[in-house]
Amino acid sequence: MATIGLVLLAAAVVGVSALAVMLGLTVWHVRSPGLVPSEWPGISVLKPLCGADDDLAANLASFAELPYRGEYEVVLGVRSPEDPAWPLAENAVRRWPHRMRLVRQEGEVGLNPKVNQLVGMARAARHDLLVVSDSNIRVPDGYLADIAAHLARPGVRCVTHPVGGAGQRTLGALLDNVHLASTVATGMVAAKRVGQKPLVVGKSMALWRQDLVLLGGFESVANVLAEDHALGNRIRRELRARVAVSSLPVWNIAVEKSVGHFFRRHLRWSVIHRTAISFPTYLGESLLNPIPLAVIGYALRPTAGAAATLAVCAVLKPTLDAVAFSRLRRELFSWRAFGVVWLKDLLLFVTWVYGLFARTVVWRGNRLRVHSGSRLIPLSDPTRSGDSDVTGFSEKLPALHGTAAAVMSDLRA
Repeated sequence: MATIGLVLLAAAVVGVSALAVMLGLTVWHVRSPGLVPSEWPGISVLKPLCGADDDLAANLASFAELPYRGEYEVVLGVRSPEDPAWPLAENAVRRWPHRMRLVRQEGEVGLNPKVNQLVGMARAARHDLLVVSDSNIRVPDGYLADIAAHLARPGVRCVTHPVGGAGQRTLGALLDNVHLASTVATGMVAAKRVGQKPLVVGKSMALWRQDLVLLGGFESVANVLAEDHALGNRIRRELRARVAVSSLPVWNIAVEKSVGHFFRRHLRWSVIHRTAISFPTYLGESLLNPIPLAVIGYALRPTAGAAATLAVCAVLKPTLDAVAFSRLRRELFSWRAFGVVWLKDLLLFVTWVYGLFARTVVWRGNRLRVHSGSRLIPLSDPTRSGDSDVTGFSEKLPALHGTAAAVMSDLRA
């Protein structure tokens, strides 16, 4: 057991070192100025909506008057008038009729509900440059111009953006936003800069209609849960084209999420991620969560050296996360909120272990089995709603909610 502990402690050191390199690459990457295009093609922004996301009305408003010399529209997709997002979308269309259009979903082509919306939205789009943008995303002023400039570069056929987080008022929302900045955004940049295999994240994904048609349209990924990852890979492999990772971050708006919501969503995401990548890659990603590795290593090998390693990881990992969070938001992260990172990493370690074994998710009321490549197969009729097949976690952690206000106060300090 002591040998296993030593291996885990060494893995934790390797993980912290890798995270430091990833952070350095990200800080350097986002310092690059946004590009300015020589041409200004028409753009259709596709926003699939489902439910009343945190601050949804403000999110939609932020896309109404983006500075762009060419024409652009925002296509809002909603499944039905019964969806809570429907009246908010209608209000946006009434307020900005020159910019916004509302498209109701007609039928279902597959098991992925987001793709079911995108199919009809793409058909209704007036322009050939399509930008998929999640409903909880806000973007900087140069966003559309930067996309057009990247897609004008030789060989580039897809653009994605690093994702930060903003708006948190609860502990669960803060956990989500810190994770996006410290893990997702840095991972996107490192995959591009080191591995030359950029990760396409559907929170912001731009591509040409003609390329989408060559790949079979959104219909071709209608039974794939990680449709963004699949399309990015196919653009590289089948079209032999490049995927650009912009230097401009976009921001995920999470305001009032609970800790349970964060945990359940990442349980689902762990299953998606495990089936979308190879098993060795998934195992290797455990290095990027070094604190739990160091804790287990110390438990198996309780020496002074192990204690020192654990202490270093417990300080350096929150420091790296805080810098990433601040750089992508252009705001400070309170050093007194280190406990947020420790909690986040503990929960994410549990979800990572869950992803090793689980192959089912419940998403928007549909119980699905996820196979290799994140392909979806219906498992049974839904028995409950939710976004994971693990529920009730927030009720099991009442103390976390009791301390949320204090943590948020520390963050704003």
